[in-house]
Amino acid sequence: MKSTFLSLTTVLLVTFVNSYAQKATSVNNRAPLAPQKYLELPLGAIKPEGWLHHQLEVMRDGSTGHLDEYYPKIKDDNGWLGGKGDGWEETPYWLDGAVPLGYLLDDKTLKDKVQKYINWSLEHQRPNGFFGPYTKKEVANGGKMNSCADGEDWWPRMVMLKVLQQYYTATNDKRVIPFMTRYFRYQHESLKTCPLNKWTEWAESRGGDNIMAVYWLYNQTGDKFLLDLADILYKQTTNWTDLLGGRNWAIGAAVNQTSQRWMDRHAVNVGMGLKLPAEYYRGKKDAKYLSAVKTGFNDLMTLHGLPHGMFSGDEDLHGNEPTQGVELCAIVETMFSLEEIIGITGDPAYMDALERMTFNALPTQTTDDYHSRQYFQIANQVQVSRGVYDFSLPFDRGMNNVFGPYAGYTCCTANMHQGWTKYASHLWYRSAQENGLAALEYAPNTVKSPVGDGTTATIQEATNYPFDDQITFSISLPKTTTFPLDLRIPGWCKEATILLNGTKLRSDKGGQIISLNRAWKNGDKVTLQLPMQVTTSNWAKNSRTIERGPLVYALKVESEITEKKIKEEGTYYEFQPKGNWNYGLPKALVDDPVKNTTVVMKPVAANFVWNETNAPIEIKTTGRQIPNWKIVEGVARQPVTPRDGVYKGEVNDKTETITLIPYGCTKLRVVAFPVVP
Repeated sequence: MKSTFLSLTTVLLVTFVNSYAQKATSVNNRAPLAPQKYLELPLGAIKPEGWLHHQLEVMRDGSTGHLDEYYPKIKDDNGWLGGKGDGWEETPYWLDGAVPLGYLLDDKTLKDKVQKYINWSLEHQRPNGFFGPYTKKEVANGGKMNSCADGEDWWPRMVMLKVLQQYYTATNDKRVIPFMTRYFRYQHESLKTCPLNKWTEWAESRGGDNIMAVYWLYNQTGDKFLLDLADILYKQTTNWTDLLGGRNWAIGAAVNQTSQRWMDRHAVNVGMGLKLPAEYYRGKKDAKYLSAVKTGFNDLMTLHGLPHGMFSGDEDLHGNEPTQGVELCAIVETMFSLEEIIGITGDPAYMDALERMTFNALPTQTTDDYHSRQYFQIANQVQVSRGVYDFSLPFDRGMNNVFGPYAGYTCCTANMHQGWTKYASHLWYRSAQENGLAALEYAPNTVKSPVGDGTTATIQEATNYPFDDQITFSISLPKTTTFPLDLRIPGWCKEATILLNGTKLRSDKGGQIISLNRAWKNGDKVTLQLPMQVTTSNWAKNSRTIERGPLVYALKVESEITEKKIKEEGTYYEFQPKGNWNYGLPKALVDDPVKNTTVVMKPVAANFVWNETNAPIEIKTTGRQIPNWKIVEGVARQPVTPRDGVYKGEVNDKTETITLIPYGCTKLRVVAFPVVP
């Protein structure tokens, strides 16, 4: 069967390669698609440096680089290598993070590892265009597919298409474009009799990812049938446009935790679904689609938002109490949706949202060695142990809150790897107008891209952001070149200062994109200063969170870590607090946070990871204990504070000095504090 598929595929490749081979560059939307504001750069154009580079190295040395060596679903007789083992979503999930990691680090070992999975898919496409692991009916039919009914779930193929899309921009592998064309022709012919929901509801909920790949291919080839395919897919996908834009959906999700239409409340589906209206806007140019995204995301964060920047989802959307859980898969999928929406809309509000969840919600949910993770994190997390907690999906073995390689459901074991890698590959975009570059998210890196008249520019971004408030862009050019350099001024920044070669160029208010369009010469340096001031924000039950710049701060709670094991899910880790955690913040701090806090800066360590020891910033302030705020049924449920904002229950007379560190550096913490007199 393998040799038959291989020979047929080889013949088809010869037919298609010459007509579809193109250079992998960032391509704006072909007519009739709506033009994009910003275009993604090819994978590999951005090279992370500093703390971000080290974070990626930790992932390479941890599970991202080695999951295929020990995780049975990917290791043993894997379906995506032609075996009889797992052939659903987890191998493509892993590749969706491991492939970009390999090219971001230019790591040959990792690139060689993932290549065999990519090669197998490309070399074993069926004559009708279907691809992926052999289906049960294929095997029973001696390797033949008599109709689309002999296929299997559309969903995991959507993830693999996303993998191939990234791979193509990094390598220009001439096999990819004809491969995707054949598959989409197969889809176009098959969806009427084998719709998205034929095998699972997951494909129906997540069809936006399929549409994204279809439009991407249309921009490469211009094949008109792809526009019709996108329309068919949209009609068969959950109507996220109406849900997000209709208001009642987000409200209902806050109170309805039944099995009724639960797939529409599933946080991972929601995170993926956010991009659907924006993607379809590209095809229809109707502002209602972008309006639906804005309305829906605002409703999500109003009704279900938590201080770390992510909405609750354990697994359903579950309100804004700081004791609700957040699934790791939901974070990384929402991040990717925002990265897509940013390119389509150019709206800085989504850039701020991406930054907040990346630097706060994402890093806390994995261990320092990147081998273990939580299925659900809790904002006010004062212990980590087995239990049912306040989750809508408690899971029979009570493993959803502990750290472990496989704790809870294992989708996150495979899917968590795309969070940091996709963020790193979306630090820069190409501005659609005048062939410029846009720094829309910030972290240390170097980018290399054609600009202006096609001259290649190299820009090194030197910074310790988000811990430091200054970013320096050093521009290298072979000749003086005119192009726009767009910079985001975050919404949290009252006023930014921009220097050119050490001299003040301009000042700008936060919450906007500024464009520096000029003739740049080799050696020019642009310095962006983003003053960070301590502030507080209001959350559920009149709780308060301390913020500074893009980071939110949580009480530093020392913990005792215990390693345990159960037969079904292997090794896991529990964390118990060593000291007190039940503090309220004095009202004086809320009234004047700058006066009542002290910021202590430390160097960012060369081997920085997000933990209590390496936290580069501490905020010292005062607090008073609330004796009756205790752990009940595993969680610290929020004390009720009345509308005047001050807790009325018993509070200790003694005022104590407390230390806060970036939320992303914590495992145990309080981030939403009651306010006390």
